[in-house]
This record gives sequence, structure tokens and C-alpha cells, in this order.
Amino acid sequence: MATKNIPPEERIIFALDVDSKEEAEKWVEKLGSHINFFKVGLQLFIAGWFPVIDMITSRGHKVMCDLKIFDVPETVKLAVKQLKNRGVTFATVHGNDPILKAAVEEKNGVKILSVTVLTSFGEEEMREMGFTGTIEDFVLKRAKRALQIGCDGVISSGLEAPGLRKDLGDNFIIVTPGIRPGKNIEIPQDDQKRIVTAREAIINGADYVVVGRPISTAKDPVAMVEQMQEEIRKGLMVPS
Repeated sequence: MATKNIPPEERIIFALDVDSKEEAEKWVEKLGSHINFFKVGLQLFIAGWFPVIDMITSRGHKVMCDLKIFDVPETVKLAVKQLKNRGVTFATVHGNDPILKAAVEEKNGVKILSVTVLTSFGEEEMREMGFTGTIEDFVLKRAKRALQIGCDGVISSGLEAPGLRKDLGDNFIIVTPGIRPGKNIEIPQDDQKRIVTAREAIINGADYVVVGRPISTAKDPVAMVEQMQEEIRKGLMVPS
């Protein structure tokens, strides 16, 4: 169970996986009274650049800039530097120790989250890339290195969160994507493999959950948000 004092409306980070600033603005207006945290990923950032982030922060909301920045260290450093004074709360970085160190050196108040293993990867994909251990072991190893370097937290599926909390403690952030509302609800074009519910994620140790399609494709998106927030509240009540 996550015990940090995080407002309920910030536990869900809504993924603005749309292709225009105008579409993103519609979702922020629709959900802004229920959700205070929004994710700007690669698709939307390329479509709208910093005006998208400014649109969100100007309304008093928080932004997770999920670009999974990955390049040579100097380029990573310069890229993270561009986030300065933009009101970005979280930024995601993907890479080895020098890449993470470069990001940490230029974070300037932005919390750097290291991507461990994408939730669209399963054991088969890991084997294809030449990894022989378990995903859990690999995630733990990457998370431990990231925290030692100075990252503020990690992106991890809810399946690995219990092991991270057990071995690394509570003094870091876990953000969990791959959230699904239940086994009987189909999500269009679903490419996630290591999935959990919002309640399970929180019980397992996540601080925040990233949710996109389960909300955006729901018949009543606000009702889906409220349902997941209730799941989170119940998860927080489970003794650790």
C-alpha cells in the first residue's frame, strides 16, 4: 500500500494520447474537475510541443512529460534542460547509467522517473532481446541503479511494485501504467501485457497510476474516473 500524502485527484494521471492540442484541451476540460494530473506523451508532444504543456499548467494542473528521453548523455542533458520553468512535475528517461546521470544533473526541480521495462513487454519479448532472467529481477536491478544515481522514482508495472517496495523501501515514486478496469472489459487496440487494476496497483505499492484508453473509450469517462478513484481509496485502506 502506498502511504504518501497524495491528493486523490492526483493519484490518476490521465494519458492524453491524442493527436492535437485542441483534442487534449477538450479532455482537460472534461476531466479537470476530477483529475489534476495529465500525461503528455510522444504523440501529443510532437503534435503540439510546449503550448500543450502550457495549456495544462495554466489551468493549475500537473503534467507528466512522458517522452522516455533516450539519446547520448549530452543530448539528454540538453533535452531535460528544456523542461526548466515549464511547470512539468514528472519527466521520464530511458537508458543506462550515463543517460540517467545526465538527466538528473539538469532536472531543475523536475522529478526524473526512470523507465524500467515497458508494460507492453512480456517474457517473450525480453527473451527476444537476449535477457535470460525474470522481468522482476531486471526491473529491480534497473530501479536500484536509477535511485542510486539520483532519480526520483521509476515507471514500473504493478506486478513488480511489491518487490520494489520490499527491497528498496518507500522513499521513492512508483508510477504504474498498464491499468485496466477489470478482466471483463475490453480495451480497443490493447497492447499492454503486464496489467493490473488501479486497486491492485495501489495495494502493491504504486503512488500513481497512468490511465488512458480505459477512460477515453468508456461510455461515461467521468464515471470511469470515479470508479477507479473509489478502487484507489479502497486500496489505500488495505493494511500494508
